[in-house]
Amino acid sequence: MSSFLDILNQDLNPSPEIKALKARIAVKSIKKGTVLQRSGDSIAQIYYVKKGLLRSYTIDQKGKEHIFMFAPEDWIIADGADFASPCQLFIDVLEDSEIEVVDKKLFEEVYIPLTIESDKQRTAAMIKRIAVLQERVIMLMSASAIERYEHFRATYPQIIQRVPQRMVASYLGITPEALSKVKSEKARSK
Repeated sequence: MSSFLDILNQDLNPSPEIKALKARIAVKSIKKGTVLQRSGDSIAQIYYVKKGLLRSYTIDQKGKEHIFMFAPEDWIIADGADFASPCQLFIDVLEDSEIEVVDKKLFEEVYIPLTIESDKQRTAAMIKRIAVLQERVIMLMSASAIERYEHFRATYPQIIQRVPQRMVASYLGITPEALSKVKSEKARSK
């Protein structure tokens, strides 16, 4: 099983500073339903999922949840806001989980300055994340509900059976009723 720093340092030799940072990463067992972060919180964390499933989401003025992303095993999830701004997203636990918790400020102070040599790797990782987010936005803007559902199934095959259908619908930007129609159409077309 990987760890947060293993993912970030796949091709680097760990320095004493990285080893010291690793010693300050908390490993926690968290129960389903726990809210790890709320929108507006000033202290933000980075979470690496060793086991289980997390999600990030926002809640609009009408109280409706809009799921931003799911984080299954070996995924990193955090609020994308800069380190100085309040959190914009909620992050909660969908299954009993084991996670590594890294304070964003500690990460910024210790890890980022050490990785100047690994800028190519970090840039590649950021480009990949930006590409995934761009693809998600384009899908939400231009793809049909059926296309978004098929894309979700291809992207998250291990999640489709692990979360309630209302969460899948929220992620797709449709109502649970519309998701039922999409699934019925898919079943009829087979």
